[in-house]
Amino acid sequence: MSDSSDTANGEPSLLGRVLFAGGLAALAIRNLTNLEGRVAYADAKGVPAADRLVPAATGLLLGGSLGIGTWTFPRLSGSSVAAFFIGVTPLMHDFWAVDDDARDQELTSFLQNVTLLGAAIVFIRWAAGE
Repeated sequence: MSDSSDTANGEPSLLGRVLFAGGLAALAIRNLTNLEGRVAYADAKGVPAADRLVPAATGLLLGGSLGIGTWTFPRLSGSSVAAFFIGVTPLMHDFWAVDDDARDQELTSFLQNVTLLGAAIVFIRWAAGE
């Protein structure tokens, strides 16, 4: 499947955008369908005002993912996704501060988030024409 027409008009790969955005949107929807549990987990991790920050962060993720998928306001959309990962990753996946039993899972989640942050930065830079 070729989507070279996307890159010809200045947009990154449609397939790449849909895969990235779809995965992030699914994560956001999972957060929303278990909001109480996500807030409780964030609260247990010491996140201040978790009852407000978790829905706000999830909104950043969902809105940003939809914007990247449709390439609507792509710099803002990519920045929303990046803000989510910058804010959430060190607080929720603090592998350096957990016991040995949880360390491997938290490190894996941390590295996955850093990888997704990197992709969001690529989209931001692409949208900026760099």
